[in-house]
Amino acid sequence: MQVTQVTQHRIIVVGAGYSGAIAAGRLARRLRREDVAITLVNAEPDFVERVRMHQLAVGQELRPRPFSEMFAGTGVRLRLARVTAVDVDRRTVTVTDEQSTEELPYDTLVYALGSAWNTQGVPGTAEHAHDIAGRPGALRLRDRLAGLAAGQPVVVVGGGLTGLEAATEIAEARPDLDVALAARGGLGDWLSPKGARHLRKVVDRLGITVHEHTAVTAVEADRVTTADSTVQAAVTVWTTGFAVHPIAQATALKTDSTGRIEVDGTMRSLSHPDVYAIGDAALVMGPGDKPLRMSCASGVPTAWQAADSIASRLTGTKPTTAPLRYFNQCISLGRREGLIQYVTADDRARPAALTGRTAAFYKELVCKGAAWGVTNPTLGLPTRRRGVITQQPTEAIARAA
Repeated sequence: MQVTQVTQHRIIVVGAGYSGAIAAGRLARRLRREDVAITLVNAEPDFVERVRMHQLAVGQELRPRPFSEMFAGTGVRLRLARVTAVDVDRRTVTVTDEQSTEELPYDTLVYALGSAWNTQGVPGTAEHAHDIAGRPGALRLRDRLAGLAAGQPVVVVGGGLTGLEAATEIAEARPDLDVALAARGGLGDWLSPKGARHLRKVVDRLGITVHEHTAVTAVEADRVTTADSTVQAAVTVWTTGFAVHPIAQATALKTDSTGRIEVDGTMRSLSHPDVYAIGDAALVMGPGDKPLRMSCASGVPTAWQAADSIASRLTGTKPTTAPLRYFNQCISLGRREGLIQYVTADDRARPAALTGRTAAFYKELVCKGAAWGVTNPTLGLPTRRRGVITQQPTEAIARAA
């Protein structure tokens, strides 16, 4: 007699930033443990609050958040290793740690490897500039800043959210340094008039020199070069956007020119239905048919959507999609000032903005809430684990007596 032995459905989540960690935890709360084996692959044992890297860079201590505590009792297995390859045709993930290299087979893959800094191909950036796109870079910058004497120049390149937060944090923590910001456009030119006025007021009060409409063309150990000038820099901080992890583009997955995985409204790959992409790694279309920007604000709802979609498909129900939209942009301007720019669904500035200490308190609540949401991926709401009915069967031959 032939019998069918049903095995656990193997879900691998690669990357444990905001989106990957939330997706793994949410899946564990949606599906019965006996039906699924959820493995979260990450190179570091602790959750990194990426939205606080500018704080880490100036020497502030951040609360440790070990995954062993965050996922205790959930059934999520943490595999500490670097992802070195993904084979979407064989459905395997290759991981490497200090001891070995291993292939992990999957039935469903959640790709959340995220992004790193983007040097934009500017000569000298990789060799001489510092980044705060992750903890290693922020720690290197912290050590470098700590060694600077009073009066030495620091140049932050990039006038977006990350650049503004880095420049103001450094200027507030080290008022003895000569801090400058180089922005390709005007200072806060995407903000509302109220938001832009407040930003300029804070930047002026902190003594930050702003080089507007300035494109940096080269970085050296002691300076940055622009189209028409040279700016002295004992330290250069590079914050001109993010580049996605290159692994996806090396696979057979359908990606755009930047390497982001193209997905449908449920975060499912357009080319490989057993792969879901979330966070910075995914090309997600939002309101106005505009791609969502790389940010925590985009990554968290894509993680919710992917986890719920996977759970629905595995339990035999129809996945639903929720609209992905923006409400505000939250900017810390040091520890005592902030700016909350209210935006339209497609991320364009509205006239209203919250400023000052109230905005700083609001931003701190957002940061704390984002970290809380990783540990509480269903936002504290009661959930029921459902049984999987679309498992991958493994045929076994058994002989009856």
